[in-house]
Parts: sequence; structure tokens; C-alpha cells
Amino acid sequence: MSYFDAASSAPLHPVARQALLASLDEGWADPARLYREGRRAGMLLDAAREAAAEAVGCRPDELVFTSSGTRAVHTAVSGALSGRRRVGRHLVLSAVEHSSVLLAAAALEAAGGSFTEVPVDRTGAVDASGFGRALRADTALACLQSANHEVGTEQPVAAVAELCAAAGVPLLVDAAQSLGWGPVPGGWSLLTASAHKWGGPAGVGLLAVRKGVRFAPQGPADERESGRAPGFENIPAVVAAAASLRAVRAEAEAEAARLRALVDRIRAEVPRLVPDVEVVGDPERRLPHLVTFSCLYVDGETLLHELDRADFSVSSGSSCTSSTLTPSHVLKAMGVLTEGNVRVSLPTGTAAAEVDRFLEVLPGVVAEVRLRLGAPAAPAPSPAPSASLVVDSLGRRCPVPVIELAKVIGEVPVGATVTVLADDEAARLDIPAWCEMREQEYVGEEPADRGSAYVVRRLT
Repeated sequence: MSYFDAASSAPLHPVARQALLASLDEGWADPARLYREGRRAGMLLDAAREAAAEAVGCRPDELVFTSSGTRAVHTAVSGALSGRRRVGRHLVLSAVEHSSVLLAAAALEAAGGSFTEVPVDRTGAVDASGFGRALRADTALACLQSANHEVGTEQPVAAVAELCAAAGVPLLVDAAQSLGWGPVPGGWSLLTASAHKWGGPAGVGLLAVRKGVRFAPQGPADERESGRAPGFENIPAVVAAAASLRAVRAEAEAEAARLRALVDRIRAEVPRLVPDVEVVGDPERRLPHLVTFSCLYVDGETLLHELDRADFSVSSGSSCTSSTLTPSHVLKAMGVLTEGNVRVSLPTGTAAAEVDRFLEVLPGVVAEVRLRLGAPAAPAPSPAPSASLVVDSLGRRCPVPVIELAKVIGEVPVGATVTVLADDEAARLDIPAWCEMREQEYVGEEPADRGSAYVVRRLT
């Protein structure tokens, strides 16, 4: 089985396993106690904090361990907002932040605050100047990920941090996806990360808060972790997380170069081997191990199941793989195809032969799924022109409305329109994305008795 979903959770690093097992015998006692066992546990915790702080680029007393990356984000947002409540209750974030940040913003709004989402371009990157313009006099906090978890695009953290500093606004950087590959550019005020993203054990997050940042932890006070992460520390897991972070960072330069070459091969070969595919994300400013592509006329859930049957574990941002059955907010913000989306994120040590086999298997799997859905095998022919058409896809989930559009677009003359009736939320994103890929004109959305009417004008 080839595991290609390291962006969700990386396999446990050998160093993490060794450190975890060793510290189970040494780090079980209360590190706050003064007897021998407590002192020994405290020394392990202090050493782990120093190692993690060195990797993050902060002082040891600025870093605490939390129960997860999500908990670190929520603590960072609530603590920073509370610490700067006299400034205001406005939050600025990018439209492609991790769901933990989006949910924290929603909680702020529900409590009477407000937030501004900064849009991204088609590669998934924010414009630094646009981010700066979103800052206001009442902005208490800004949030920007170091690199996107779905498409791998790196964000202009240094430039945004400079603008935030000039405006006197602290910047929280979610470094969950990038910290294992190298330090985050300086200038940030708060930073969060999650150990299982770099091969550490699950259940360990990092929260760094620079000295001088106003921060007021929420909830009942606790004497542990500077009052910012209540509860007894999981010292064996913390030690394993810090040890594995140091290990992967020591290997990062060489492994990044090797995996980037494999990802470059996927980026180049998938569009050549599979028709009607769009590779998304920035081709240059990106994480070295991650690539995402979207296939027209494909049901993402079925595609992932078929790849699993072929012994490949991959992920997707498609609506059909979400428990809420809504399109990926990242792909939606980018304006790219949301259905048939595949994310390949290679773990450390992935062999070139595994990538070669993936490229051999993928075309047949996509073709089989498309055949099953009745997708057009080639661009539709152009018979004698007929009047503009209406396609009724009500009650049918994407990619079926897009498939039906593709089948009939050649039946109308150039300049005429096809109107697709659909009530699946994904159609609002995928029909315009299809037009972009097929060089047709998306006229817009019109009200309908049921669902919506999406109008497309044939240009070619």
C-alpha cells in the first residue's frame, strides 16, 4: 500500500517511536514535583521545549505544548483577541485558512465581533498589499497560514508580517504544514503547529507567543504551561514530538529536493496522461511534497475509493468527501474545479517506483470512473446549430450537471447559450470552472423555480 496523504497525518517517524518508548519509563511522573521522579520528568519536558523552540525560532519560555494543533489555534486566537479587547474585536484572515481558524472566526462573530476574509488568487496565495488594506484601527489580530494544507501554496508571511507590524497588529501564523520543512520567516507574533504533521505522535500541538504580545488565556486558570494549556502534560508524546521535529528538520533539505523532483514529475505527467485535468496551486512557491489536481467529469469519492482499491491512499478537497457535503472552501476561494479533486502528499522516504506506479494506474482509474458516469470521451462534435438549450440536472449531484453541459454545448451555435438547472451547491463553482478550462463564457446565475439556472455561452 502506498500512503500518499502525509498532509493529513505523516507516519510516525522512527525517532519519534524511539523517544516515545524511552520516555514512557522516564517521563511518567509530575514534572512540577521536587522529588527525583518529578525532577527527571521536568528535565525531559524542559529539554523538549528547548528543542522545539529552537526549531520554531523562539525562546523556550515563549512556547507551550497543547493537546493538538487545533487547540493551539483556538487558544492563540481567543487569547490574543482577549488580550487586545480594548483595541477592538475585528479579525483578519485569508479565505483559505484551516477550518480551525475559520471556526474561531465564526465564534468571534457569534459573540458580537467581526472578521474580514482576504481573497486569494487562482494559485491560492493572498496579495500582501490586499491583506494590509484589510487591517483596520479596531483589528485585534491577523491570521495567515505559512502554507496551504490542500494545495501546498506558500503564503507571503514575511511581507504580511511587515505590514501587520506597521499597523500594530499581531500576526498569528498557522505553521502546521510547513514547520517540518524549515523555520517560518520572522516577524510573526504567534505561531501554532501540530506534531502529527511532521511524523510526531498525534495529540501534541505547539503554541508560541512572542514576549510583548498582549495575551490573556481564556477559561479557568491553570498553573501548567504558563496557564495557556491546562492539564497534565503528556511528557512521552511531547518528547517524541520534539525529537522527531529535530530529526525531520535535519533531513529536510535533502528530502525536500528529492520529493520536489517526484512531485514535479506528477505535475508534468498527470495532465499529459489524463485528459481534462487541471493542476492547482502555485507551481513554484509551494511545499515540496504536495500536489493537487482536479479531473473534469469525475466523482471524487468514487475516484478515491478506486485508487484505494489500487493500493493508493490519497486525499481530496471535493465536496463528496466532506461530512458536510459542501465544496472545499479552499478550492472555492481559488475559483478552481472542486469535483474530482485529488491531493497527493508524499511522506518522507517515498520511493520513485511508488510514484511511477501511481502514474501508471491513474489514467485507467479516471477513465473507468468517467465511463461509469457517462462522461464524454472527447469534446462534443458540432452538428447543425440549434436553438439555445436548457439542461435539467435538478436532484443530481456534481459532476453530473457538468457532464450534461459538456454533452450538449456542441449542439448550440457559437454565441448561443446552454442553461443548466441544478440544485447542487457544487454546481455554482464547477460550471464556471469548466467554462474556464473549456474557454467558454460563463454568463452567470439566474433564479429558478427550483435550485438555480447557470447560463453558459458557447464561444468555441
